[in-house]
Amino acid sequence: MKVAVLQSNYLPWRGYFDLIHDVDVFVFYDDVQYTVNDWRNRNRVKTANGVVWITIPIGNQNDRRICDVEIRDRGWARKHWMTIEQSYRRAPHFETVGPFLREIYAREWPSLSELNQTTIKAIAKEMLGITTEFRDSREFALQSSKSDRLLLLLKQLGVDEYVSGPAAKAYVDADAYARAGIKVTWKDYGPYPEYPQLHGPFVPDVSIVDVLMCCGDDAGHYIWGSRDVPEVV
Repeated sequence: MKVAVLQSNYLPWRGYFDLIHDVDVFVFYDDVQYTVNDWRNRNRVKTANGVVWITIPIGNQNDRRICDVEIRDRGWARKHWMTIEQSYRRAPHFETVGPFLREIYAREWPSLSELNQTTIKAIAKEMLGITTEFRDSREFALQSSKSDRLLLLLKQLGVDEYVSGPAAKAYVDADAYARAGIKVTWKDYGPYPEYPQLHGPFVPDVSIVDVLMCCGDDAGHYIWGSRDVPEVV
């Protein structure tokens, strides 16, 4: 069984969903330290005026877990939706993707984790057709030290292969995982192919919203589908 474990992000880029697509089980790892100036509460969208950040205000308290971050400001959702609507209303698939996102922004979300996880699962299943099973790290008994915590989670799941982003090479001891019978595979995030995009020259590292609005049902081709194209010999 292949498993990936990652913190939830706000409307993450296509590489995040590529990782989800790669595995049998994807575990949200939100009972860990919230990181500042990261992707947990913000992302980038492409507008007629260039690439802009859309950020959920969550206060200045940084000493808390991701799952404990509350969303108290209620004005951000309207602003984010207005930015997306103005930027993508002429996109080929706005009539399909727009109502889906409008409904997300119409709801009140008590926590950042609940918003991120719900949105990611909905996009993966409903928009991209991904069949991966989703779990939450809070389901497991993880009382070990920080360095052993992830390995304990994988052992409880009965994992054969752990798929991780390359940034984790700095702290994941692949030899220790191998001794536990778990193969570590480092995810290669591309390069991903370009797709027909609005507003000038192509920008690759923006929110998944962009490829969904521009490509609709063909979005998967520009994430993982390009790897399935047979080589010409």
